[in-house]
Amino acid sequence: MPVRRSPAKINLFLYVTGRRADGYHELFSLMAPLTLADRLEIVRSGNGIRAVCSHPDVPEDDTNLACRAAALFRSAMIEKKGDYGFDHLTIYIEKKIPVCGGLGGGSSNAACVLLALNEYSETPFSTNQLMRLGLTLGADVPFFISGVPAFASGAGEKLVPCRHMPALSVIIVNPGVPASTIDVFRKLEFGLTFTPSYIINPSSNVLPFGKKLDGREILHNDLEGPACSLYPEIGIAKKEMALLLGRNVYMSGSGSSLFAIYSDHNMAERNYETLLQARPGNMKFVFLSRIGLGNG
Repeated sequence: MPVRRSPAKINLFLYVTGRRADGYHELFSLMAPLTLADRLEIVRSGNGIRAVCSHPDVPEDDTNLACRAAALFRSAMIEKKGDYGFDHLTIYIEKKIPVCGGLGGGSSNAACVLLALNEYSETPFSTNQLMRLGLTLGADVPFFISGVPAFASGAGEKLVPCRHMPALSVIIVNPGVPASTIDVFRKLEFGLTFTPSYIINPSSNVLPFGKKLDGREILHNDLEGPACSLYPEIGIAKKEMALLLGRNVYMSGSGSSLFAIYSDHNMAERNYETLLQARPGNMKFVFLSRIGLGNG
């Protein structure tokens, strides 16, 4: 099977809109895939399903989401056709996306495996069927299977494609601190979450910024406060990044990655070089990326 890209994502905005009886939270977010990506190669070899990754924080056993995706696809194929065709897979992951950084790396890897195995098996499942399978692995997996910018609601699994996303460049900084999604949500004081002064209707694709940006776009992430409280390095890196770039800086997902967005790629390149030259200690990883289309 060919090597495939497994893209990162950013949450351009994220609101926590409710709490469900099952303990999960209702969200409303605008998610966009990036050109920043891991690289995955799936090889028919080994004994059972396993992952190989040089990153010390990425498990290589059946707790890895990519391995779980392969096992899930196997079960679905057995149920559908009575035969999977192959049982021995090694998934090689070249990790570029920071781990536990709010950029969706694990969910993207899972989606990448589902798409690759479906294609290799001559597409027994439609995109919608594959998205329903992916949802059992995590709320972000269907987004990565769809591969386009989208408004996400529910726990993140209800998607409406964003048809009018402008071409944007993105500078991403990660302070090197893995953020626990569970801990960040536990820290959230739900009654104090931000209420937007405007209502975004996904069906109308109205965005809180125009096609031209000047660094003063108004975006928001309800999880930023609790994440910075748990991991002060995120807040420090955000202040340093905003000062060096002279632009608004936002956090993606439950952290710890931060981003600034640009409609002018040349300016983004200049600002990226500025960060690389300054490189404060709280900026372990610095990336220049663009909003792109998902797995491929």
